[in-house]
Amino acid sequence: MHPAQATTECKQETFDFQGLGSRRVEADFTGGHLSSDGGSLLLREVDRSQRLCQQLAACFTDFRDPDFVEHELPVMLRQRITAIALGYEDINDHDKLRLDPLLAAVCGRADVLGEERRMTQDKGKPLAGKSTLNRLELGAQEINGRTKKIQAHPRKIEALLLKLGVQAIPRKSKVIVLDFDATDDRIHGAQEGRFFHGYYGDYCYLPLYCFCGDIPLWAQLRTSDRDGSDGTLEALKKIIPAIRGRFGKQVKIILRGDSGFCREALMSWIEAQPNVHYVLGLARNPRLEAMLAPAFWDAAAQLDAAAVAAARKAGDQQPPEVAGTARTFAELRYRTLETWSRERRVIGKAELTEGKQNPRYIVTDLTSNEGWVKKHAELAVGRSLYEQFYCARGNAENRIKEQQLDMFADRTSTAYMSSNQLRLWFSTFAYMLMRELRATALQGTELAQATAGSIRLQLMKIAAQVSVSVRRVHVRLCSASPMREVFAHAHLKLRSEGA
Repeated sequence: MHPAQATTECKQETFDFQGLGSRRVEADFTGGHLSSDGGSLLLREVDRSQRLCQQLAACFTDFRDPDFVEHELPVMLRQRITAIALGYEDINDHDKLRLDPLLAAVCGRADVLGEERRMTQDKGKPLAGKSTLNRLELGAQEINGRTKKIQAHPRKIEALLLKLGVQAIPRKSKVIVLDFDATDDRIHGAQEGRFFHGYYGDYCYLPLYCFCGDIPLWAQLRTSDRDGSDGTLEALKKIIPAIRGRFGKQVKIILRGDSGFCREALMSWIEAQPNVHYVLGLARNPRLEAMLAPAFWDAAAQLDAAAVAAARKAGDQQPPEVAGTARTFAELRYRTLETWSRERRVIGKAELTEGKQNPRYIVTDLTSNEGWVKKHAELAVGRSLYEQFYCARGNAENRIKEQQLDMFADRTSTAYMSSNQLRLWFSTFAYMLMRELRATALQGTELAQATAGSIRLQLMKIAAQVSVSVRRVHVRLCSASPMREVFAHAHLKLRSEGA
């Protein structure tokens, strides 16, 4: 095909489809103001009650001349964050989204049809376009007198995220578990902070997250040329005082993480803090395996006691390979040869699967003799500490997957670390909107335990027709929506909370 033919603009206005009996099936683009995001009205109620974007706007300095400002900072932040929650991860999406009167209403834009815009070419576009939003994000990197006039203050945003997260923790909590984890955020360009990571086998960032249950407290973008635990101690020194400020000094705080966080500096600092503890994974090594070896004989005996007795009698060095799966646990006292400052309690899991050994270890400063520990079955003995408490950290991994996959936290494609960090925070605040909707409005419904992506697909993506008059904005939602009752339930909850 000739290049000129390939780029010919299509002027077709009516589209014919296969008929239905005697009826023709036609489609056109004369539906008026329609939106595929009718459920976004619920997010507006969440943001209104939490004042999330209003508080976030206070973390910026706006140097623009108010006489020429058409897009107020809180509205721009709502536009970007709500769009992420609705599944629009790219700034380029906003060149079409800026036309949506429903999104404009959700963002708090009074002129939902864009009729009051100053420039003729902007009429009918109530929201900001991609260039305006891009300058907002790049303002985190530099401020200049012509284009980048909105400055983000990272410390304030970091503190706001922590404040909102701590406020979301249930008030009567006696034991607060902090799940720290790192993940890979692949880099596909020449961004600042580009390093190759051997474990992930690619160029990437290495963001650090902290969750309390499903509540994000920390989201820090880091380069990947570092230990996976870097920044954890500094984060704890901010997170723990914030928790103490709300819950008091007697609340128990437990840091939970995989073996990447088993570091002397972190453990010794926690051991010096009152009512702060840790349960961390511990990487295997020959010394630990030798200490756990007797437990594998006990595990094998659970499956075939006679074969184990025969092997012992014959002087075998390893238990026999027996069919089935069994596990047992051993309490160990262990200290590394060089890095640890003291001996610590280690719990070893000796698991056999069809004769194959699968050793695992955790280290903790909990002794199981603390009075408060005895009230929590999952902390009382070594086996439950591993199976019920430590393994539950998989929930935090699922929350990070939500953040990365559902909230597009990996769209860190600007040239600078600072603006990519801002994108990571925008993603985290979008997650907080969805999480707050789930926690306050969807309990008792089929979406009470749903992921952010499922909530978006089932509850946000409701077809809507928008009619605007002098007296009201009327949103007609799809009559055939299967989420009609859930929507009504959520609306009642949110309106009663905000009343």
